[in-house]
Amino acid sequence: MTTTIRTMIVDDEPLAVERLQMLCAREPRIALVGTAADGEAALRLIEALKPDLVMLDIAMPLLDGIGVARAVGRMGLRPAVIFVTAFEGFAVEAFDLAAVDYMLKPVAHDRLTRAIDRVEAALRNRASHDAALPPEPQPEWAEEFWVPHRAELVRIATSQIDRIEAERDYMRLHVGTHSYLLHQTISSLEERLDPQMFVRLHRSHIVRRDHITRLRHDGSGVWFAALAPGGEIRIGRTFLANARAMTGR
Repeated sequence: MTTTIRTMIVDDEPLAVERLQMLCAREPRIALVGTAADGEAALRLIEALKPDLVMLDIAMPLLDGIGVARAVGRMGLRPAVIFVTAFEGFAVEAFDLAAVDYMLKPVAHDRLTRAIDRVEAALRNRASHDAALPPEPQPEWAEEFWVPHRAELVRIATSQIDRIEAERDYMRLHVGTHSYLLHQTISSLEERLDPQMFVRLHRSHIVRRDHITRLRHDGSGVWFAALAPGGEIRIGRTFLANARAMTGR
Protein backbone atom coordinates (compact mmCIF):
# COMPACT_ATOMS: atom_id res chain seq x y z
CA MET A 1 0.00 0.00 0.00
CA THR A 2 1.42 3.40 -1.05
CA THR A 3 1.74 5.98 1.71
CA THR A 4 0.26 9.38 0.90
CA ILE A 5 2.46 12.14 2.31
CA ARG A 6 0.67 15.49 2.51
CA THR A 7 3.36 17.93 1.44
CA MET A 8 3.99 21.68 1.42
CA ILE A 9 6.63 23.55 -0.57
CA VAL A 10 8.12 26.78 0.82
CA ASP A 11 10.40 28.81 -1.45
CA ASP A 12 10.54 32.47 -2.46
CA GLU A 13 11.71 31.64 -6.01
CA PRO A 14 8.76 30.84 -8.34
CA LEU A 15 10.94 28.78 -10.69
CA ALA A 16 12.21 26.68 -7.79
CA VAL A 17 8.63 26.06 -6.63
CA GLU A 18 7.59 25.09 -10.17
CA ARG A 19 10.51 22.66 -10.51
CA LEU A 20 9.68 20.99 -7.19
CA GLN A 21 6.00 20.78 -8.14
CA MET A 22 6.94 19.00 -11.37
CA LEU A 23 9.18 16.57 -9.48
CA CYS A 24 6.49 15.93 -6.86
CA ALA A 25 3.97 15.18 -9.60
CA ARG A 26 6.17 12.25 -10.64
CA GLU A 27 6.26 10.84 -7.10
CA PRO A 28 3.03 8.91 -6.32
CA ARG A 29 3.61 9.04 -2.56
CA ILE A 30 3.39 12.86 -2.47
CA ALA A 31 0.10 14.75 -2.27
CA LEU A 32 0.88 18.45 -2.64
CA VAL A 33 -1.42 20.46 -0.34
CA GLY A 34 0.02 23.97 -0.59
CA THR A 35 2.91 26.32 -1.33
CA ALA A 36 4.22 29.46 0.37
CA ALA A 37 6.62 32.13 -0.84
CA ASP A 38 7.88 33.42 2.53
CA GLY A 39 8.39 32.27 6.09
CA GLU A 40 5.43 34.06 7.66
CA ALA A 41 2.98 32.69 5.10
CA ALA A 42 4.52 29.25 5.56
CA LEU A 43 3.83 29.29 9.31
CA ARG A 44 0.19 30.26 8.77
CA LEU A 45 -0.31 27.49 6.21
CA ILE A 46 1.53 24.86 8.24
CA GLU A 47 -0.68 25.64 11.25
CA ALA A 48 -3.84 25.48 9.11
CA LEU A 49 -2.99 22.48 6.90
CA LYS A 50 -0.83 20.43 9.29
CA PRO A 51 1.12 18.73 6.49
CA ASP A 52 3.15 15.54 6.98
CA LEU A 53 6.13 17.03 5.14
CA VAL A 54 7.48 20.52 4.51
CA MET A 55 10.05 21.00 1.73
CA LEU A 56 11.71 24.17 2.95
CA ASP A 57 14.11 26.62 1.32
CA ILE A 58 16.61 28.28 3.68
CA ALA A 59 17.58 31.60 2.11
CA MET A 60 14.36 33.64 2.23
CA PRO A 61 13.78 37.29 3.21
CA LEU A 62 12.61 38.23 6.73
CA LEU A 63 12.05 34.78 8.25
CA ASP A 64 14.40 32.19 6.71
CA GLY A 65 13.90 28.44 6.56
CA ILE A 66 15.87 27.75 9.74
CA GLY A 67 13.63 30.24 11.57
CA VAL A 68 10.51 28.60 10.14
CA ALA A 69 11.64 25.16 11.34
CA ARG A 70 12.36 26.50 14.84
CA ALA A 71 9.00 28.29 14.99
CA VAL A 72 7.14 25.15 13.88
CA GLY A 73 8.81 23.23 16.69
CA ARG A 74 7.72 25.84 19.25
CA MET A 75 4.15 25.55 17.93
CA GLY A 76 4.17 21.86 18.86
CA LEU A 77 3.68 20.72 15.26
CA ARG A 78 5.81 17.90 13.93
CA PRO A 79 5.91 17.75 10.15
CA ALA A 80 8.93 16.05 8.65
CA VAL A 81 11.26 18.69 7.19
CA ILE A 82 13.44 18.46 4.11
CA PHE A 83 15.59 21.52 3.50
CA VAL A 84 16.00 22.31 -0.21
CA THR A 85 18.72 24.90 -0.78
CA ALA A 86 21.57 26.01 -2.98
CA PHE A 87 23.88 26.36 0.03
CA GLU A 88 25.85 23.61 1.82
CA GLY A 89 26.82 25.73 4.83
CA PHE A 90 23.58 25.33 6.81
CA ALA A 91 23.72 21.53 7.10
CA VAL A 92 24.83 21.45 10.75
CA GLU A 93 22.01 23.78 11.83
CA ALA A 94 19.51 21.87 9.71
CA PHE A 95 20.24 18.50 11.26
CA ASP A 96 20.42 20.00 14.75
CA LEU A 97 16.74 20.77 14.05
CA ALA A 98 16.13 17.08 13.25
CA ALA A 99 15.63 17.58 9.53
CA VAL A 100 14.96 14.33 7.69
CA ASP A 101 17.10 15.34 4.71
CA TYR A 102 18.99 18.22 3.13
CA MET A 103 18.87 18.45 -0.68
CA LEU A 104 20.99 20.73 -2.79
CA LYS A 105 19.47 22.52 -5.78
CA PRO A 106 18.89 21.63 -8.53
CA VAL A 107 17.16 18.50 -7.22
CA ALA A 108 17.11 15.41 -9.44
CA HIS A 109 14.17 13.00 -9.41
CA ASP A 110 16.20 10.08 -8.02
CA ARG A 111 17.47 12.32 -5.21
CA LEU A 112 13.89 13.27 -4.31
CA THR A 113 12.92 9.59 -4.32
CA ARG A 114 15.65 8.80 -1.77
CA ALA A 115 14.51 11.72 0.38
CA ILE A 116 10.90 10.49 0.35
CA ASP A 117 12.13 7.02 1.34
CA ARG A 118 13.69 8.65 4.42
CA VAL A 119 10.49 10.58 5.16
CA GLU A 120 8.45 7.37 5.00
CA ALA A 121 10.86 5.66 7.38
CA ALA A 122 10.79 8.63 9.76
CA LEU A 123 6.98 8.76 9.78
CA ARG A 124 6.73 5.01 10.40
CA ASN A 125 9.24 5.25 13.22
CA ARG A 126 7.37 8.14 14.79
CA ALA A 127 4.06 6.29 14.63
CA SER A 128 5.54 3.20 16.27
CA HIS A 129 6.99 5.23 19.15
CA ASP A 130 4.02 7.49 19.85
CA ALA A 131 2.19 4.99 22.09
CA ALA A 132 1.75 7.40 25.01
CA LEU A 133 5.40 7.10 26.06
CA PRO A 134 7.35 10.14 27.26
CA PRO A 135 9.86 11.41 24.68
CA GLU A 136 13.31 9.93 25.01
CA PRO A 137 15.99 12.41 26.08
CA GLN A 138 18.27 13.61 23.31
CA PRO A 139 21.78 12.13 23.47
CA GLU A 140 24.32 14.40 25.10
CA TRP A 141 26.94 13.66 22.44
CA ALA A 142 26.65 13.74 18.66
CA GLU A 143 25.80 10.33 17.19
CA GLU A 144 26.13 11.33 13.54
CA PHE A 145 27.25 14.08 11.17
CA TRP A 146 25.89 14.98 7.74
CA VAL A 147 28.66 16.09 5.41
CA PRO A 148 28.65 17.36 1.81
CA HIS A 149 29.83 14.83 -0.75
CA ARG A 150 29.52 15.61 -4.46
CA ALA A 151 25.93 16.80 -5.04
CA GLU A 152 24.40 15.62 -1.76
CA LEU A 153 24.98 15.13 1.95
CA VAL A 154 25.91 11.78 3.43
CA ARG A 155 25.39 10.52 6.96
CA ILE A 156 28.54 9.61 8.89
CA ALA A 157 27.97 7.78 12.18
CA THR A 158 30.30 9.09 14.88
CA SER A 159 31.41 5.54 15.63
CA GLN A 160 32.74 5.23 12.05
CA ILE A 161 35.15 8.15 12.36
CA ASP A 162 38.77 7.04 12.89
CA ARG A 163 40.26 10.49 13.35
CA ILE A 164 39.62 14.16 12.66
CA GLU A 165 42.19 16.54 11.23
CA ALA A 166 41.87 20.34 11.12
CA GLU A 167 42.40 22.05 7.76
CA ARG A 168 41.97 25.78 8.34
CA ASP A 169 38.22 26.41 8.73
CA TYR A 170 37.32 22.81 7.89
CA MET A 171 37.58 19.47 9.66
CA ARG A 172 38.56 16.39 7.64
CA LEU A 173 36.73 13.34 8.95
CA HIS A 174 38.72 10.19 8.19
CA VAL A 175 36.46 7.16 7.78
CA GLY A 176 38.41 4.09 6.70
CA THR A 177 39.94 4.83 3.30
CA HIS A 178 37.61 7.81 2.70
CA SER A 179 37.57 11.32 4.09
CA TYR A 180 35.00 14.13 4.18
CA LEU A 181 35.23 17.86 4.90
CA LEU A 182 32.98 19.50 7.49
CA HIS A 183 32.83 23.27 7.92
CA GLN A 184 33.35 23.64 11.68
CA THR A 185 36.12 24.55 14.13
CA ILE A 186 37.96 21.79 15.95
CA SER A 187 37.01 23.22 19.35
CA SER A 188 33.28 23.26 18.59
CA LEU A 189 33.51 19.75 17.12
CA GLU A 190 35.39 18.49 20.18
CA GLU A 191 32.56 19.74 22.42
CA ARG A 192 30.09 17.54 20.52
CA LEU A 193 32.16 14.33 20.78
CA ASP A 194 31.95 11.83 23.63
CA PRO A 195 35.28 12.07 25.52
CA GLN A 196 34.96 8.37 26.37
CA MET A 197 35.18 7.65 22.64
CA PHE A 198 37.50 10.39 21.31
CA VAL A 199 40.63 12.09 22.62
CA ARG A 200 42.29 15.26 21.40
CA LEU A 201 46.03 14.72 20.98
CA HIS A 202 47.07 17.84 19.08
CA ARG A 203 45.68 21.26 18.26
CA SER A 204 44.88 19.81 14.82
CA HIS A 205 43.99 16.19 15.65
CA ILE A 206 41.20 14.31 17.44
CA VAL A 207 41.44 10.51 17.41
CA ARG A 208 38.99 7.75 18.26
CA ARG A 209 40.44 6.03 21.31
CA ASP A 210 40.20 2.49 19.98
CA HIS A 211 42.03 3.62 16.81
CA ILE A 212 45.19 4.18 18.89
CA THR A 213 47.37 1.07 19.18
CA ARG A 214 50.26 2.39 21.29
CA LEU A 215 52.08 5.50 22.52
CA ARG A 216 55.81 6.01 22.12
CA HIS A 217 58.37 8.73 22.73
CA ASP A 218 61.54 9.46 20.77
CA GLY A 219 63.84 9.79 23.77
CA SER A 220 63.79 13.59 23.76
CA GLY A 221 60.39 14.02 25.38
CA VAL A 222 58.32 14.05 22.18
CA TRP A 223 55.44 11.56 22.19
CA PHE A 224 53.63 9.94 19.25
CA ALA A 225 50.41 7.96 18.96
CA ALA A 226 50.49 4.95 16.63
CA LEU A 227 47.25 4.40 14.74
CA ALA A 228 45.54 1.37 13.25
CA PRO A 229 46.12 0.12 10.62
CA GLY A 230 49.29 2.22 10.33
CA GLY A 231 50.84 5.65 10.67
CA GLU A 232 51.17 7.89 13.69
CA ILE A 233 50.65 11.47 14.81
CA ARG A 234 52.69 13.65 17.10
CA ILE A 235 51.09 14.42 20.45
CA GLY A 236 51.10 18.14 21.27
CA ARG A 237 52.60 19.13 24.63
CA THR A 238 49.32 20.77 25.67
CA PHE A 239 47.50 17.49 25.11
CA LEU A 240 50.07 15.09 26.57
CA ALA A 241 48.00 14.77 29.77
CA ASN A 242 45.08 13.51 27.64
CA ALA A 243 47.30 10.75 26.23
CA ARG A 244 48.71 9.78 29.62
CA ALA A 245 45.20 9.60 31.08
CA MET A 246 44.44 6.88 28.52
CA THR A 247 47.12 4.66 30.09
CA GLY A 248 46.17 5.49 33.68
CA ARG A 249 49.57 7.13 34.26
